[in-house]
Amino acid sequence: MIAIEKLNFGYRKKELVLENLSLHLKPGHIYGLLGSNGAGKSSLLHNICGLLFPSSGSCKVAGDNPANRNPQFLQQVYLLPEEIYLPNVSIKSYLDVYAPFYPTFDNELFFRFLGEFDIPKENKLQHMSYGQKKKVMISFALATQAKVLLMDEPTNGLDIPSKKQFRKIIAGVLKEDQLIIISTHQVKDLDSLIDYVLILDDKKIILHEPVENITDKLAFKQVMSLDEVSTTIYSEGALKGYAVITPNIKKEQSRLDMEMFFNAVLSEKQQMLSQFNKQ
Repeated sequence: MIAIEKLNFGYRKKELVLENLSLHLKPGHIYGLLGSNGAGKSSLLHNICGLLFPSSGSCKVAGDNPANRNPQFLQQVYLLPEEIYLPNVSIKSYLDVYAPFYPTFDNELFFRFLGEFDIPKENKLQHMSYGQKKKVMISFALATQAKVLLMDEPTNGLDIPSKKQFRKIIAGVLKEDQLIIISTHQVKDLDSLIDYVLILDDKKIILHEPVENITDKLAFKQVMSLDEVSTTIYSEGALKGYAVITPNIKKEQSRLDMEMFFNAVLSEKQQMLSQFNKQ
């Protein structure tokens, strides 16, 4: 559904933000796009939806070139940006104006999500807090039922209960012909939600792996002493001992710690990536 080949992108005369980036994504999956602040996550999402254009290389989304901004393409793709700016109108008025742009928009679904986020549907947008506005726009994004749904730092501004509700809602909406990319540097917010991990670093995608493959190759453990494990790729001090990542030689079952995995890839890049490049 998304096919990017050797994409290069930069802002005016500045150096490239994305360089020789290739990426192929399939429908039916929720992808977590991870990267440090300034790594180029937002730039990549904006290239995918056609708000920014590559200087070279190709980007195809649902068989179309996003840069052409074809109406049929725009009806199938929705970007929820990190920063949102909403008019001083009621939720219903906002819906009346913007929902018709998306033929598959489901009003009933939208108001269901609002209810799950505990947002009164009679509210005016400008009278809401930033977190409440974010919940309205998350509900709107999901109700479009767009084939390609891009979410840039969607949990920014949400409190802990709302983040939990966000994960619950997202986990239940994905359709077989739909693809969702969630970009964040708040890696912990994607725990138990995504099924593919993408890590953007050094201007390109350095890792593209299903969660099940990560936990097949690596074991995530808690130990009192580092002497308890023969080979440690990465470790962090914990309340009781250490949290460690080791090669999963014995094929043990463990739960992916997304935040620790991301830190490990950036800190021990060569050793971590070599675990997935083995034949």
